[in-house]
Amino acid sequence: CFSPQAFDKTVAKDKSLAVGFFQRGFVHLQLEMYEEALSDYHLAFSHLRQNPFIDYKQLGLRYILYAWEVLYSTAAAQCRLQQWQEARVTLDKAVVWRPEGRTAILDLALQRVQDHVFLEPMQVPPGEFFRPRKKEVEQLDSKDFLGKPKVISSIIPNDEYIGFEPLRPQVSG
Repeated sequence: CFSPQAFDKTVAKDKSLAVGFFQRGFVHLQLEMYEEALSDYHLAFSHLRQNPFIDYKQLGLRYILYAWEVLYSTAAAQCRLQQWQEARVTLDKAVVWRPEGRTAILDLALQRVQDHVFLEPMQVPPGEFFRPRKKEVEQLDSKDFLGKPKVISSIIPNDEYIGFEPLRPQVSG
């Protein structure tokens, strides 16, 4: 059973995580929450920031999110909402973002939209999870930068000053 709550927590922690919105959009489509899915795909595309892809390998996810895949999935959501013309425009936009010479899947998708046949959305392959490198996780342990607190008392009898010695008010005479 799919649940968008895990992705809600993820995108709440990182509002720019395009792949989080992308996957939550997929889950919303599976749950027939089409408006939410469409919104998530729009957010995923905007968080790509005009880049053709984001490689998440450096964060521990062996996946590259491509702009054309986000647009393809956006069109899949638009199809579910019976927005056939919008889906066609979105797929035309996806063709621009797709690497040259590799548009066969988009040509087929355009034909399906023209025939009013639903598209299946793209997704991160099942079984792929964020797995940060061990050295990065080890650095997450808390570190004591200040050291242990120490109580220091004055060696002057009946001295009641509490504070940092250089800041002690000077008494004249």
